[in-house]
Amino acid sequence: MNSASSVEPTVVLVHGAWADASSWRLVIPRLLDQGIAVVAVQNPTTSLAQDVSVTKQALAAIKGPVVLVGHSWGGAVITEAGNDPKVKALVYVAAFAPKAGESVGDQVGAHASPPALSRIVDSGDGFLKLSEEGWISDVAQDLPAKDARVLSVVQAPLSKTTFGEKITAAAWGSRPSWYIVSADDRAVSVELQRNLAVTMKAKTTELKASHMSLLSMPEAVAAVIVDAFNAAKA
Repeated sequence: MNSASSVEPTVVLVHGAWADASSWRLVIPRLLDQGIAVVAVQNPTTSLAQDVSVTKQALAAIKGPVVLVGHSWGGAVITEAGNDPKVKALVYVAAFAPKAGESVGDQVGAHASPPALSRIVDSGDGFLKLSEEGWISDVAQDLPAKDARVLSVVQAPLSKTTFGEKITAAAWGSRPSWYIVSADDRAVSVELQRNLAVTMKAKTTELKASHMSLLSMPEAVAAVIVDAFNAAKA
């Protein structure tokens, strides 16, 4: 058992951009069914600093070790917030993972632009959303169209400045990491995902899924999280 006495790890889930904690609604019961404590963070997606602050607030309320999981933009959040000493393992789900001094925008710009990025709508008030067609065709294309529409309806606006904010310290450099690549991703470059998994020496799983594997293949995503959980408590 690890140094946090006999307390088992808590899994903390961090959602992506244009989303909320309900993104994890199919993964959460699969973890709970195995007796794993779970917290899903509700981030405002107004800035990297604010999202990290809200995530750290969740970490502060937990006694014992943590397995920190991030989807998409949430990968940048856990890369920074994961420097908390409670965090024993990191799981990235089709997620960004900048190194120190790097931003998500830097990672996006280093690869061919995925189709979903052409579906971004600028509201003119400093925030961005994804069009309904973008959700149906390029973000959640392996979900029923009605489910993709629901994701479009509940999406939270994303501040235009977030992708330019740089990581100060990358937690994956000092913690074991797991990476789930979405092979059919049309929102985050698949090449980027594979490269990141290699860079962080992550235990890698590749799923034939859209960007929303946590909804289209929740059992497979949960299985990877459980693997990280078991490693963290060993």
